Amino acid sequence: MPSLPLPLALIARLTPVAVLATAGWALSSGPESDATARPEASPSAAGPSASAPATEAESKAYGAAPAPCAAVAAKTVASLVPGAKPAGKEIPSTDTAVRRTCSWNALKGYDYRWLDVSFEVLKSEEAAKKSYTDRVTDRSGGGAVPGVGDAGYSVVNLTTEDGQQTREGTVLVRASNALVVITFNGSDFETKKAPSTDEINKGAIRAAKEAVAALTADG
Repeated sequence: MPSLPLPLALIARLTPVAVLATAGWALSSGPESDATARPEASPSAAGPSASAPATEAESKAYGAAPAPCAAVAAKTVASLVPGAKPAGKEIPSTDTAVRRTCSWNALKGYDYRWLDVSFEVLKSEEAAKKSYTDRVTDRSGGGAVPGVGDAGYSVVNLTTEDGQQTREGTVLVRASNALVVITFNGSDFETKKAPSTDEINKGAIRAAKEAVAALTADG
């Protein structure tokens, strides 16, 4: 088989990348100031103040990101990314308790496939809801994915560079205070066409369901 040069966009993806810092995810909130105590108040009056609103810690289900390379079954990797090593490769993270990502990619014949599975754990469910909503807004044109996590969304896009098509699907899932992000794309370097929207979308959703199940089991 003749060796073929990869499009620049795909070559760039093969270069290790630094994961962005997650400091911006933290929700900024502070407790309301307590009312000034009255001297004449009896000891029993202090009772209601002990019933404080639910804390941020109580509004989250997950404290750390699970191992992403173990989140998808070997048979799923073999189906979605033929020729890839089942173990995958975890991308270095600035804070593995907050974000972890695993990648699988392979070129089999003329067919190229890439799969990313990423877990992001935010400080509260409210912060996760906001992040999820913002990301869905930035990726318009997709649709809801029912029956996965607390909320799921998928979108598929087609790009063309130097005559080579690449189709990429993204699935976003929120489960309590955690986000699961799946990226799945592919190209055919012989025909210069991309896999169908249905193939990419179904593959990304399949990986997302397994990743959410792994998150739940780990949590």
